[in-house]
Amino acid sequence: MLDVPGRLGWLARYFKEVDAAEQTLRFWQEIYDEKGQLVEVHEKYPVDKGHRQV
Repeated sequence: MLDVPGRLGWLARYFKEVDAAEQTLRFWQEIYDEKGQLVEVHEKYPVDKGHRQV
């Protein structure tokens, strides 16, 4: 997991799921607003599904 703070108080949190051989199974980004509430998910791998608001 990697947290990247935005300039407007929002937070992008990146996740990577791997198997026992360290092969990437899934990679996605979660966006949190200034209150810490999850507002958007962007699944990037294995298929880029675009942004999905929650």
